[in-house]
Amino acid sequence: MKIAITGATGFVGSRLVQHLHQQGHGLVVLSRDGDRARRAFPATAFPRVETITYTPYTLGDWQGAIVGCDGVVNLAGAPIAERWTPAHKQAIQDSRIKGTQVLVAAMAAADPKPPVLVSASAIGYYGTSETARFDETSPPIETDFLSQVCQRWEAAAHEAENHGIRVVIPRFGIVLGQGGALARMLPPFRLFAGGPIGNGRQWFSWIHIDDLVNLLTKALTDPAMAGVYNATAPQPVTMATACAALGQAMNRPSWLPVPDFVIQALLGDAAMVVLEGQQVVPDRTQASGFTYQYGDVDKAMPAVVAIAS
Repeated sequence: MKIAITGATGFVGSRLVQHLHQQGHGLVVLSRDGDRARRAFPATAFPRVETITYTPYTLGDWQGAIVGCDGVVNLAGAPIAERWTPAHKQAIQDSRIKGTQVLVAAMAAADPKPPVLVSASAIGYYGTSETARFDETSPPIETDFLSQVCQRWEAAAHEAENHGIRVVIPRFGIVLGQGGALARMLPPFRLFAGGPIGNGRQWFSWIHIDDLVNLLTKALTDPAMAGVYNATAPQPVTMATACAALGQAMNRPSWLPVPDFVIQALLGDAAMVVLEGQQVVPDRTQASGFTYQYGDVDKAMPAVVAIAS
């Protein structure tokens, strides 16, 4: 297969490129920073990776690179877990919504068209709750900033269906791997100062990065998959339980909570990403026949700690 990927140099994207390349697929990396992408995927190590510099919000010469591709994976997006200044909130929206709209327009104009678009979303779609349980059929229970972004992001991806393109939307939970949320959690534990973030009761709906990459690969190659799938493990846990599993995996205590005000001082409005949560279950994902390597957090944490050490 020949697959085009946006957001390929990010935490999830780089692991997906490695996985697909190892499987023998050809890859087109669409990056706004071509030099960075070429450093990330040097030709000596990634001979089947073609890097194309593109302007995310404008159609241009780059769109010719997706003609004849067997699939497109859309992972581009400005980071969420940063202080939400007005400018950064705009970047969060534009990188997801405008970026997806232009990518879909390029796919629609291609001849032949890529037959499938796998376009990321997030479990922030549902809103936050300590009591509700969300599956793929659940509507949002509130319309906070992240939920609104996710709804518009998904709507932009679904437009590809009007052009005969199969669309798969995995809603990412908290991804455990060498980077992402875990990279921010490890340093305090290494200093014997780790513990639950906030009150510890908020839900932590997570997925091991290897499972996520395998799910994205299945979405590309399984023609029966279409629509929304929760990209989370079957067993969501509370933040306290997740931190206890991390402490045990690192042979460190997990008793020193990080107070709400510390996270709020660091991240401002973005603190809600870690201080609030949602219990998300992957009913459709499991019904599709997908098999998890890491179904429970006590198995996943030692695996990711071993990678990050």
